[in-house]
Amino acid sequence: MARAKVAEEDAPTGVHCRLDELLAERGMTLTRLSELVGMSIVNLSVLKNDRARAIRFSTLIAICQALDCEIGELLVRADR
Repeated sequence: MARAKVAEEDAPTGVHCRLDELLAERGMTLTRLSELVGMSIVNLSVLKNDRARAIRFSTLIAICQALDCEIGELLVRADR
């Protein structure tokens, strides 16, 4: 049972986070974004590397405000 849970947690979500691309486009570092949104670099890295399983709406809004983007620019379907 523990093995099934690990496999489920590692399964792709079907969502790709474009955080890396948006940071590059804006010349911003992950460290600076972390300061602006009050989120740890580790948690932002989890999001950036498509390992996040969930995200709070308030976090999405804070990231999008800091990057001056829409949610649909940050999160896209991975199957496209």
